[in-house]
Amino acid sequence: MGLIQCRSRGPVSPRAMAARRTIDSMKRPPVTIRCDCGEVRQVVFGERWTCEKCRRTWNTGQIPVAEYEAILREMRNFRLTAIGAAVVIGVVFAIIAFTVAQTLVLLLPVALAGWYIFYMPLWRKKVRRRARSLPKWLLHPE
Repeated sequence: MGLIQCRSRGPVSPRAMAARRTIDSMKRPPVTIRCDCGEVRQVVFGERWTCEKCRRTWNTGQIPVAEYEAILREMRNFRLTAIGAAVVIGVVFAIIAFTVAQTLVLLLPVALAGWYIFYMPLWRKKVRRRARSLPKWLLHPE
């Protein structure tokens, strides 16, 4: 089986390329398209969709790649912030527990529950507020 030259990573097997494409497409959220006839569909970024009702074809490739990638980076940073906060709480709590008294380790789930109950609702509110303010692109049917 031959290798394919990948611009960013050098030679890669076709199987690895297929796996990478699958992983990349799973990471990317779909783009919601609202057709003029009222039909709504979620389409993977970069693909075309033909409306079943009016036969118009919509191309998500009209969306600027740089803007879409910036949104993906921002959403990834939001996720990493939430995970990082949990890790910091866990590590700090574990260090304190091991230096003061090992039985405090039993309270780690309580500390993480506090993170989930108090921090996560604020985080979700911030992410939803940002998601509502994302740009809306005006696509033109082909």
